[in-house]
Amino acid sequence: MTYLTKLASPLGPLTLASDGESVTGLWLEGQKYYAAGLEAGAVERPDLPAFCQAAAWLEAYFEKRDLPPLPPLAPKGSEFRRRVWKLLLEIPFGETTTYGALTEQLKAAGVPASPQAVGGAVGHNPISILIPCHRVVGADGSLTGYAGGVEKKRLLLELEGADLSGLYTPKRGTAL
Repeated sequence: MTYLTKLASPLGPLTLASDGESVTGLWLEGQKYYAAGLEAGAVERPDLPAFCQAAAWLEAYFEKRDLPPLPPLAPKGSEFRRRVWKLLLEIPFGETTTYGALTEQLKAAGVPASPQAVGGAVGHNPISILIPCHRVVGADGSLTGYAGGVEKKRLLLELEGADLSGLYTPKRGTAL
């Protein structure tokens, strides 16, 4: 059984999914891959402990308070994608990394990877914000590749106090 709830946020409405024990999805309204993999017939259950924990974490996050522990997370995806998502959880609050750096970490662990494959895994992260895919930037410092939109990525990084001085938003149609 899959459960759902909706939460308000400074980025707009958020939809959360759970298997009853863990958060399995968190999507910004209108994002690419919105509710991807979500089973039909999900039941609204805002009182689930995982949702209550996620709501408390998100509230603290958006209010710039000390963060409580993350709720239990259970993203569904291939072994490779789950490894990438696990690396995302290791990126410190307020810092960024690149697709290439994540690729090198995987290779060092004996996992064959390319920046494109890592980018695909990051882009298909089903638990936005809680699994901080917004902290991954292009090798050239571009704010690219966020399923929720580049402006929301910038807002999240600004909220965290990340150094954005070397980062930029590429213009559509601009060759890099």
